[in-house]
Amino acid sequence: MSHDELNQRLVDQYTEIARLAGGLAHEIKNPLSTIRMNMELLAEDFRDSDAPRERRAMKKIELVQHECQRLQDLLDNFLRFTKAHRLNLQPSDLNEQVRQVLDFYAPKAKDSRVEVVDYLAGNLPTVLLDREAFRGALLNLAINAEQAMPDGGQLVVRTYGTPDGVALDLIDTGCGMEEATQAKVFDAFFTMKRGGSGLGLPTTRKIIESHGGMIRLQSEPGRGTQVTIKLPVPARLPADGHSG
Repeated sequence: MSHDELNQRLVDQYTEIARLAGGLAHEIKNPLSTIRMNMELLAEDFRDSDAPRERRAMKKIELVQHECQRLQDLLDNFLRFTKAHRLNLQPSDLNEQVRQVLDFYAPKAKDSRVEVVDYLAGNLPTVLLDREAFRGALLNLAINAEQAMPDGGQLVVRTYGTPDGVALDLIDTGCGMEEATQAKVFDAFFTMKRGGSGLGLPTTRKIIESHGGMIRLQSEPGRGTQVTIKLPVPARLPADGHSG
């Protein structure tokens, strides 16, 4: 068997596993919806009671509701991760997409005492982006950086050209992470956040790689983290393409 045939077999196997896993997640969502609906009906019956026994029952109902919501969020994130995303690629200005994300993120950054500093290089070449997917990936990285700075800090966002495309750095002054943790952060279901799904960074990597790009992380405990995204520039773009 040739190398290409082996790669294709592995891709086909992954695709089939992803399809089965996605189908299983959908099957779980149906009974979960029934459980959530009945828990809400039970909560209505017990909510206004002052009887000690019924108040204890209400506490247990609320616990089940909380766990149901956590499972629902996990399933939604998992389906988003396994979905074969058909990219809607458009000629785009990377800086403009970054600005839109930073504008949206600004109120949250202010509340978390995170100072955002941007160094966006001028005259960057146009790239092909699925703008919605890319902005979602970038926002996830910004929120991760904020969570690494619970007492506030600084987030530097910079863009620049590379020999074969463009690059974007996000540099935070947060808690950083050890080498062993860095090696796992893009693994599905690995998380250090309480209640986290462990699918945010793997989904982000999947989006970047589906653009033909790459994402890399450098970190040091106590000194922060730098995430670098590199994107290729297509050889030719449509003459009437817009880069908004």
